[in-house]
Amino acid sequence: MLDPVRLPLPRAEVSVRDAEGREVVRGQTDPNGRFATTVRPGAYGLSITSDGYQPVRRDCLAADGVRTTVDSVAMDLAPQPSLPTPGAWRIDPDHSAVRFVARHIGLAAVHGRFNQFEGTLMVGERMEDSRLEVAIDTASIDTNVRQRDDHLRSADFLDVAAYPSMYFASERFVHRGGSRWSVQGALNLHGVSRSVALDTRYLGLGTGIAGETRAACSATAELHREDFTLDWRTMLSRGIAVVGATIRVELDIQAVPEG
Repeated sequence: MLDPVRLPLPRAEVSVRDAEGREVVRGQTDPNGRFATTVRPGAYGLSITSDGYQPVRRDCLAADGVRTTVDSVAMDLAPQPSLPTPGAWRIDPDHSAVRFVARHIGLAAVHGRFNQFEGTLMVGERMEDSRLEVAIDTASIDTNVRQRDDHLRSADFLDVAAYPSMYFASERFVHRGGSRWSVQGALNLHGVSRSVALDTRYLGLGTGIAGETRAACSATAELHREDFTLDWRTMLSRGIAVVGATIRVELDIQAVPEG
């Protein structure tokens, strides 16, 4: 796989499907843009995708005992979605979600969300000059287990009585290519401020049911709970083992123009 200037394209996603359309292999190209696998003899379709590039499809026939090669493929840049117009945009909580995933004592995943939050995105003349501010009501944590939620709200974890909100503020938007952005800022949680980078995928603009313009994105980040709360080893020694030390945050956001 090659980029438009015919340099190797690493980490492109490759899906190999048989004649019935079933996926038999999935993987990524190596640092030299190459992908190799072993399949049974037969006809196959290849689908190659990479963020910021137009998908490519190729057919190939794998023969028994013969190394099958596919000609080099140069991927074209994908059209970029229109960016939001400069000005204030309000996060719409009715069409957005702030979720998290953690491990319960290293075993099953615990899924949860915060049900109440608000935020404003100030889009600059250049997207790189934009600003974002988000406030999340810590007491609105919801893992669908009341006893666990009450514990998470206690002083052992979020201590919502002392810290009723967490805040994220960013003034650094870095374009990573294609639809990918890194939104870098400070998260203030449990009285502690730490730098956090949101790995963000911009999904473009759309029109809502009332004719309003909407901008959408998804984002992820990984937080280390010890950076913000009590020491994990100390909590284990006290018999407290509810949520693991590493937490994955997942955001689905829609925003509408302010006013």
